[in-house]
Amino acid sequence: MTLDGYLKLALQSVTNPREVAALLLSIRPGREALWTAFALVVVLNAMIFSGSLLLDPTSAPTLLSNPAILLVLQGGALACSILALTWTGRLFGGKARVEEIALLMIWMQGLRILVQGALLLVIPISLMLAGLVTMAATALGVWIAVNFLDEAHELGGPLRALAVLVLGMFAMAFAISLLLTLAGVTPEGMTDYV
Repeated sequence: MTLDGYLKLALQSVTNPREVAALLLSIRPGREALWTAFALVVVLNAMIFSGSLLLDPTSAPTLLSNPAILLVLQGGALACSILALTWTGRLFGGKARVEEIALLMIWMQGLRILVQGALLLVIPISLMLAGLVTMAATALGVWIAVNFLDEAHELGGPLRALAVLVLGMFAMAFAISLLLTLAGVTPEGMTDYV
């Protein structure tokens, strides 16, 4: 895909997310292609996020300041969200397979790369403008995710897809906190990683 095609499909993801979801789902890439795309978006997101932390003069060192930890957390969060959204969708009668949800969530991470790239340009100009861009991108992300989930799971309406998204995010947060606890990371111990 060319850069022009990527940008056009990114814009279409906002204006007509169901059509983009149907197009992506019709591609049916193999597992190797999915894993490669998964790794690519995780690495690119981690790199750009680390860059934005360096540009933000108000950011204090945190757990996310360590690129290796950020990479693992982002990969884990994406994997957990894919599984959680597949599972919660099935609870609501959804039909999507893990690979289909993975493809759509990987594409959404690709869109996130665009937003984070824009933030790299905006942060040096105005932190308040960067905050507004972040809020707008979050709202658009929810819009896209709801439509993607409705299309993939064939839920029959955005309210059911929104319920899947909300429950899926709760399930993902629980899974990540459980994994961090099993790994020995506690709120008191998080400062050890900074």
